[in-house]
Amino acid sequence: MSDKNQKKYRKIKRSHIGSSIIEFVLFSVLAAMMTVLAGRSFASYIVDSKIAAEYDRIKYMARIYDNSVRNKDNNIYNLLVEEGRDYIITNSNNELTHVNGINTISDAGGYVKLPGYDEKVFVYRDKEKGFIYPTTSEKLAVDYMGFRDWASDEANEEATDLEAAAEDDTMIMLPVWISVDLEGGNSHLIGKAVFSASKRDINMLMALAGAMAVLTAIILITLLFNAIKNVVRQRRMISVFFTDVATDGHNWNYFMVNGNRILKRSCNARTKYAVVNLVFVNYRNYCVAHTIADGDKALCKIYNAINSFIGRREMCAHTSSSSFALMLRYNNQNELEARLNKLIDKLSHVDEDHIFDFQAGVALTDKTYDEHGNRIKNKDISLDNEYNNASAARENLSGSLDSGIAFFDDKMIEEQKWLDTVKERQQAALDNEEFKVYYQPKYDPQTGKLRGAEALIRWNSPEFGLIPPGRFIPIFEKDGFITSIDHYMISHVAADQKEWLDKGYKCVPVSVNVSRAHFIESDLAEQIRDMVDKAGTPHEYIEIELTESAFFDDKKAMLTTIGKLKGYGFAVSMDDFGSGYSSLNSLKDMPLDVLKLDAEFFRGDTADSRGQIVVSEAIKLGKQLNMRIVAEGVEVKEQVDFLAGEGCDMIQGYYFAKPMPKSDYELKMDAPEE
Repeated sequence: MSDKNQKKYRKIKRSHIGSSIIEFVLFSVLAAMMTVLAGRSFASYIVDSKIAAEYDRIKYMARIYDNSVRNKDNNIYNLLVEEGRDYIITNSNNELTHVNGINTISDAGGYVKLPGYDEKVFVYRDKEKGFIYPTTSEKLAVDYMGFRDWASDEANEEATDLEAAAEDDTMIMLPVWISVDLEGGNSHLIGKAVFSASKRDINMLMALAGAMAVLTAIILITLLFNAIKNVVRQRRMISVFFTDVATDGHNWNYFMVNGNRILKRSCNARTKYAVVNLVFVNYRNYCVAHTIADGDKALCKIYNAINSFIGRREMCAHTSSSSFALMLRYNNQNELEARLNKLIDKLSHVDEDHIFDFQAGVALTDKTYDEHGNRIKNKDISLDNEYNNASAARENLSGSLDSGIAFFDDKMIEEQKWLDTVKERQQAALDNEEFKVYYQPKYDPQTGKLRGAEALIRWNSPEFGLIPPGRFIPIFEKDGFITSIDHYMISHVAADQKEWLDKGYKCVPVSVNVSRAHFIESDLAEQIRDMVDKAGTPHEYIEIELTESAFFDDKKAMLTTIGKLKGYGFAVSMDDFGSGYSSLNSLKDMPLDVLKLDAEFFRGDTADSRGQIVVSEAIKLGKQLNMRIVAEGVEVKEQVDFLAGEGCDMIQGYYFAKPMPKSDYELKMDAPEE
């Protein structure tokens, strides 16, 4: 479960916010680059367009020159001067043949493509103000940085072309020299083209740049708002993911995510932590007596009280209806136990009108070892496993309703391993008939003769040897495998009885325990009948034994099943009479054939007059209800004599015989006549 929670948490942390931040950063960079690129492209387009217009005028001057040469017009240079432009004319050897104005042409030049023209135009850079120049990509480039520095220097000096032009609403004038072939193609007219930008041009450029900046800002603000919104949404999602509905505090997800984070911090490598499963014992009864809402209020009080008790670097979370998970720092176990007792005492009085009970199971991280016996470091500890161990320790207290503390230890680990071993091998053991039927005889205390027997199970494991029932029957009862054992025992006892009858032995009834779990099946009586009939055993030789606790389940179903069993000729007995609290009421309603007095009646001093009175009256009551009485657990002669005097029908116990294998029990039976 913890791995799933960790994955969910990482998914929530990555959701929305990561993509939003990346999107914002990428778009910011892209927008800046596009703004600069668009500004430069637009400026270059304006420069190219204006230079193209200048090129038209220089071509016009070249046509004037060619016409004048063809017409032998001596006024040729006067006509060109009227154009008001500096220019030079070169011959086929690139020698100057004529200069008008100041010649500032440089040697640096190259072909460029101008808007609206298919042919390439040769352009020279100006020596003095060479801010416009041809590039190797056949485009005109503007040295914006150089122009900015130059304009800054010129601003404080005497009138310049730029300042003079400013009077004519012209802000910028940048020269470049354009070469045009004259007629014949051997000589050239190279005119000074001037890129000029007026206030209007600059204002348009600034307006466009401003509009792009505003648009970019709007988009960036939108993305930023979306990123912030996703951060807020993520925090809300994490808050929901970590919030317990009942207490409005931290839940199991918070405990697992942050607990594992604490354990993995290097600064906590040597810190001892105790993982605690704290259970509010009275919770369900409290809700029944009050309301669920009152129960939630009590949980809130408990949660708040725990949080006021624990330290800053410790944790508490409400994990289920009545359970809380704690992770506490500690120095030694005795100090921790004293602290937990103090906490339980505080919580027991958290409500003014009630006293609550709490049980705590504790797992210590410094006592966590791997399969090789090496201590596991904090950073490698599974908090989920530790809490499960704490819960397993707390389960040892579940039989009581009082407050208590239990620590998880090696014994519990061994018990858990044994539990896993039993569950893994139970079916194979059944298939391989590793379960053996043992018989404990029942004797008549008056005559000492065999009157009956009880079938008991033992597990003869090839690996573990003979295993007593107390080591595996409780496990079978919890996991439901006990019903298969019931079938196994009834079938084998019926087969043994049939075998002895066929050999001529004088058989006595043998009682077989049927678990309370089996009585939920409406056809139980039919199942038992069919198994016994399959073996061919008369029904009077099989007695069905029920524990007293089974009578407190579905009473109607129980009565129906008992009625059917008696109708099929089986005797029915109640085992452990006197171990519960409703025995007399059970006797009143159940049509039983045999009553077995619990062994606890015969523990201790046999001369106890109060105990003898109870046993005596129980026997009389059973007799009046037409039941045979069996006393089990009898170990001494004084008990036998007393029971014989009271009219007890049969005695089962170590005084006469212990449970024994089939072969030994066969020797106790009346052998067949020769």
